[in-house]
Amino acid sequence: MAAVITASQPSWIGPFTGLSTRCFGKLVTALRREGADTVRRGRPWSLPLEDRVLLVAAYWRTNLTLRQLAPLFGISKSAADRIINRLAPLIALRPRRRFRKGTVLIVDGTLATRDHAVAEQAKNHRYSTNHQVVIDADTRLVVAVGQPVPGNRNDCRAWELSGAKDAVGSTTVIADGGYRGTGLVIPHRRDPGQAELPAWKEEHNRSHRKVRARVEHTFARMKSWKILRDCRLKRDSVHHAMLGIARLHNLALAG
Repeated sequence: MAAVITASQPSWIGPFTGLSTRCFGKLVTALRREGADTVRRGRPWSLPLEDRVLLVAAYWRTNLTLRQLAPLFGISKSAADRIINRLAPLIALRPRRRFRKGTVLIVDGTLATRDHAVAEQAKNHRYSTNHQVVIDADTRLVVAVGQPVPGNRNDCRAWELSGAKDAVGSTTVIADGGYRGTGLVIPHRRDPGQAELPAWKEEHNRSHRKVRARVEHTFARMKSWKILRDCRLKRDSVHHAMLGIARLHNLALAG
């Protein structure tokens, strides 16, 4: 089969990866250094590494089935499946282990639909998983993504269960009012019987909302990858997709 989509034509890279040709080249170089293109026993890959990376990105970007996507790269459905299973965990974002002094992070949860084996019916009335995403408030880069937990877990529980809390340690973290009792920086709330907040608390809340909105903007950019909006993935695949999209988001943002 003749390929329609290939990384040898730079015009395909931007629409399917969100990256410039230069950033895509940096990603491929990093993956090659991390062992993504090592020679293995058995049949060699039917596509070069650049095309395999583009295939995984196109799968996440379009949410096409493998039966639809594979012919566009001139390979079989089973070959496309093997490529995604091999490369997706390698593209995944590695959580940042250390943070400079004074770093402020922002956390929030977002829902992604997936198979019923892990998901539960959430507030969007769909079977979803809750993903805790942590970004740097200054650079807006994603620094950690927690393991998916059932979508009916509230954020204060998911923060701890997903491992996101352990990933950031004692670093200052901003969150919304759904994280009460977690020790994170959340908005001021009225005390029982209190008609309104003092002016200084209202001003703090306004400032808090402006900063915390940055994580919502991150979600909006990540959800442009259609696989997160109508996910058919099972087991760890949805987590690998979330981490991979986070890495691509960071590359596009950092340039």
